[in-house]
Amino acid sequence: MADVSYLTKQGEKELRAELERLKGPAREEIAKRLRAAIQMGDLSENADYVSAKEDQAFLEGRIQELEATLNNVVIIDQLEKNTNIVTIGNTVVIQEDDFPTDEYTIVGSKEADPANGRISFSSPIGKALLDKKVGDAVVVDSPTGQYTVKIVDIK
Repeated sequence: MADVSYLTKQGEKELRAELERLKGPAREEIAKRLRAAIQMGDLSENADYVSAKEDQAFLEGRIQELEATLNNVVIIDQLEKNTNIVTIGNTVVIQEDDFPTDEYTIVGSKEADPANGRISFSSPIGKALLDKKVGDAVVVDSPTGQYTVKIVDIK
């Protein structure tokens, strides 16, 4: 059985739009490139043909990846929100020592974007925060070493 992918409604919408684009216009464009390259003749030394075949393989791989993701999706927005403990879909306010607070939304790995405050539940900090409560001091095992953050709020 494939892994479950956690997405927001917006994330699912974006992946479905990408899948539609790849299956339609992107496939058509690669087919045109392949036809043009084939018409040039000898395929064994045809760089355009080799490039188009590589692009086609990448495109088909991405289509398979998106289909697998979308076939096993759980929409975060539909999960029951619990602000007593950190769960997928919550926004968590944390503070490390005397630094200013940081706010992160716990999302699935397909939508993670740490620079914009969206961290994966499977990232080191996401794993550490899951199932914790406001006031808990949480030890995060990061690639650069351990550090401790305090959970200030769960939204």
